[in-house]
Amino acid sequence: MCLLRQTLSCLCLGISLVSAAATAETAPPSASTIEAMSHAFARASASVVGLKSIAVDDARSASTLGRAREGSGVVIDGGLVLTIGYLILEADQVLLATDDERQVPARVIGYDVATGFGLVQPLAPLRIDPVPFGISAELMGTDPLVIVSGGEEGAVSVAELVSRRPFSGYWEYHVDGALFTSPARTDHSGAGLFNGRGELVGVGSLLVSDALGPREARLSGNMFVPIDLLKPIFDELRSSGSSRPSQRAWIGVNCVETEAGVRIVRVSTDSPADVAGLEPGDRIVRIDGVEVKVLEVLWKTLWSGGLPEREVTLDIQRDGRAQTLKLQSVDRMKTLKRAQGI
Repeated sequence: MCLLRQTLSCLCLGISLVSAAATAETAPPSASTIEAMSHAFARASASVVGLKSIAVDDARSASTLGRAREGSGVVIDGGLVLTIGYLILEADQVLLATDDERQVPARVIGYDVATGFGLVQPLAPLRIDPVPFGISAELMGTDPLVIVSGGEEGAVSVAELVSRRPFSGYWEYHVDGALFTSPARTDHSGAGLFNGRGELVGVGSLLVSDALGPREARLSGNMFVPIDLLKPIFDELRSSGSSRPSQRAWIGVNCVETEAGVRIVRVSTDSPADVAGLEPGDRIVRIDGVEVKVLEVLWKTLWSGGLPEREVTLDIQRDGRAQTLKLQSVDRMKTLKRAQGI
């Protein structure tokens, strides 16, 4: 604990000096300022735990994520642990690792398809103070940020916000206002992103090579899901296990953006796309009559087109030939396996 305090004090001094330089301040940070930041970051660091999970035997997600998964989570209001959803997707067993080397079992209480957040409830007291939420929309590029991961390999490091923009994933996922930081951390899954007051502003999701943006110079970094997306759905996620926006159509494709447009790179087995005959390499030209050139249009049109379970029309190009396929989309939440009794 003394070593942690020493490390955080040095970290805070470095952050304060950098922040002062960025704002053209010449006066060195006061001892009270450094002490306050050290206390805030100590609280933030203590709130992050390690998380291990094992998916159910027949989990659809095991083919891409594996059955055994490992990352971090952050203790928040009510003693719940907030993490990134893919760590607990279709999970059968969840184990939390605290800084005092306790292993605490937990159960999944929420997974939100729309945002990507996951919630778990410890089955024994963690005895860890919850961390307050910050406002991710107010972050500036010069603001001091810290990334904290948990578990045996947990670490604390300074980060810089290098861009904030909408993010469309290849796996039928889109969020607005995603936070991109640098330098890159490989232990990003479920890690906490904290502002200079030790408030949680984001949860780690991805390692990326285009942190500055798709048309900017290549820079490795991490994508964090902004905490602002959790606030309006938190009560609903905690009480019912998902949010209303998560009740959305799913067709079972992974796609990428290319200069030629949006191409399918993977089709999930027994998914609506698989049943309809879609194949890797197909280029999606239109969905329900709407022209598709980027992933954001594809996903948003799919989700806004009506009920989760309905007929979807895709116009594609395959080997230079145009085809039109009809799919019967399904509710994504209904495709997920759950542990027995949950």
